[in-house]
Formats: sequence, C-alpha cells, structure tokens
Amino acid sequence: MSDSHLMKSHTVKVADVYVPTARRKTLDPAKAEEIAESMIEEGQKTPIQVRKDGDRFVLVEGLHRLEACRLLDEESIEALFVQAKRR
Repeated sequence: MSDSHLMKSHTVKVADVYVPTARRKTLDPAKAEEIAESMIEEGQKTPIQVRKDGDRFVLVEGLHRLEACRLLDEESIEALFVQAKRR
C-alpha cells in the first residue's frame, strides 16, 4: 500500500470492525452518546483508524466514534487504513 492509499478515507461496515478487548475497556458510554448527538447534527468529522486483518478491520483509533455509529444504527463508518505498528 502506498502512503496516499493510507491517508484516503474509506467507508467500512461497522459490523466488520473488531474492537480489541483491552481497547473496549476504555469505553465511556456518556462520551459515545455525546459524539452520537454531534454526528446527528454535523455528521462524522474525523474518520476512525483501522488496520486490515484478513476479512475484518481492527480498530486502532476512534472507539467512541465507532460506538456512536452503533448507537445511531449506522451500517457504515468512514475509516483511514493504517499499518500495524512493527514491534
């Protein structure tokens, strides 16, 4: 993937985004609801960040935006593809 491909936002299905357990524990439901209300009025302003893992996408950044989309019963979300960090 070229860098230009990584920085272009794509639409992905909310159901295809996997949230790692450790990240899920950081969820603040009140914050997700606040973002959902903002999305109703203004739409999604900042894409989430995901990395490709087989047929699914693993959430890297944007847990509350993703959860806000779930609260709104959105089927898709704007996402930037990032590469997994090398360890």
